[in-house]
Amino acid sequence: MKYISTRGQSPELNFEQAMLSGLARDGGLYVPAEWPQMSKPEIAALAGLSYEDVAFRVMKPFIGDTFSVDEFRGILKRAYAGFHHSARVPLAQISSNDYLLELHHGPTLAFKDVAMQLIGQMFEASLKRSGKRVTIVGATSGDTGSAAIDAFKGLDSVDVIILYPHGRVSEVQRRQMTTPTESNVHALAMDGDFDDCQARLKDMFNDFEFREAVQLAGVNSINWARVMAQVVYFFTSAVSLGAPHRKVSFTVPTGNFGDIFAAYVAKRMGLPIDRLVIATNQNDILHRTLQAGEHLKKGVTPSISPSMDIQVSSNFERLLFDLYDREGSAVTQLMDELGAGGFNLSQGALAKLRSEFDSGNCSETETSAEISEMLAQTGELLCPHSAVATKVAKDQRGDPSVPMVALATAHAAKFPDAVESATGIRPALPPHMAGLFERPERVTRVANDLEALKAVILERSRI
Repeated sequence: MKYISTRGQSPELNFEQAMLSGLARDGGLYVPAEWPQMSKPEIAALAGLSYEDVAFRVMKPFIGDTFSVDEFRGILKRAYAGFHHSARVPLAQISSNDYLLELHHGPTLAFKDVAMQLIGQMFEASLKRSGKRVTIVGATSGDTGSAAIDAFKGLDSVDVIILYPHGRVSEVQRRQMTTPTESNVHALAMDGDFDDCQARLKDMFNDFEFREAVQLAGVNSINWARVMAQVVYFFTSAVSLGAPHRKVSFTVPTGNFGDIFAAYVAKRMGLPIDRLVIATNQNDILHRTLQAGEHLKKGVTPSISPSMDIQVSSNFERLLFDLYDREGSAVTQLMDELGAGGFNLSQGALAKLRSEFDSGNCSETETSAEISEMLAQTGELLCPHSAVATKVAKDQRGDPSVPMVALATAHAAKFPDAVESATGIRPALPPHMAGLFERPERVTRVANDLEALKAVILERSRI
C-alpha cells in the first residue's frame, strides 16, 4: 500500500513513512493511493470475532509489510489491554432500532483512545527497530491530547508535547494532560482557540529546518494511522447489526472530521452503510457546507461540547481530495482560499458530498435538553458530544427499518458541569481515575506565537 498527499506534490510513502511523517511536506495529508476492498463474505466472516481480530483483518491491507503478522497481533493485544470493557467498543440499544456505540471505555474515557493506544504501540515498535527518536507535537480540543499523553507516557523513543487552548477544555480533560509525572510528556496551554493551536502545529510542520531539528512527528488526525484505527469500529458495530446482509446508518458528532471520515473509508472498503450523518454543535461549518455549498469560517463560539468547537476541520481536506477526483492542485487552491476565509464547492463536488453525507446541528439548549431526555427515556447519561449525536440522529432518522448508530464519543464524567446542569446528577469518574483532582498539575502557558512555541519545544525535546 502506497500513500499520496492530498496536494499532489510529495513523493509516495509506505505506511511506516506516512505514519512517522504525519503531515506531507507540501502541506497536504496522506491518504492511501487506492481504497482496499473487503468482499461480502470477508465482511460476514468478521461476525463473532474479537475486536482485536477484526482490527487485524480490517487494517492489515493498510499497513502492508510494515509489521509482521505476529508483530502486528502483539501490537493490537497491547493496545487494547487497558480498555475497561471486554468488547472494547460495545453497542447499547436505546430504542427499537437505535443504538449507541460506546467509544469511551479506554483509559482516558474518550474515543481517541481507540486510535491513540494503537499508535503508541506502533510508534514504539517502529522506532525501537530503527533506533530513532521523535518529538510528537499535537494540537487538541481536549480529548486527543489526554489520549496521546496516556498512550506515549514513559515510552523511550518519544517526547510528547501537546498544545491545548487555554481555558477552553474541561477540567477533567485539562487534568488528564497536566497531571502525568512522566518526564517525556508536556502540556502547553496556548492562548487562542483550537484552530489557532492546529494552525501553529501546521506551521511547525511546514518549517522544514525546525521539523528536522526535533524530528517532528504528529498524532493529530492529520496522521493517517489515526483515521485507519477508527475505521475498525464501524465494521464491528455494523456486523453485529447484520452487515453485510443489511445496511446500517451512523450519526457522528464531528469536530475535526476524522471520525466520520473513517466511516466514509469503511463505506469505500465495501461496508454497506446507508446514511452517514454529520452532527455539529453551534460551530456548524460542516452543516452549513452541506446546506449551501459554502465552506466559510465564522469564528469559534465556546460551547458545552468543546471538542467540537472547530472551524477548520483538517480531515475535510481528505474528503475534498475524493470529491475533486484526487486532483491535488484543486485541493491546494481550496486550502489557500480557506486560509483567506473560505471557499465555495463546485456543483459537482457539492452533489458528491450530498450523495455521501447528511447533516444536522444542535444548539446549546437542545444539547442540554437531550442529555436530560436520554437519561429519562433510556437511563443513559451522555456527555454533551454524544447528546449532539443522538439529537441529530433523531432529527435525521430516515428509514426506520435501517439501524441507526449514534457515536457516544466520551464518558459523561469528562464534562461533569454540563451534565450536572442538564440533569442535576454530577457523574463520577471511574475508579481507575480516582484522585485526578488531587494530583499536582504541570503545565506551561504559552502565547499564540510560532517562535515562542518553537523555543519551548526545542527546550523540551531530547533529540
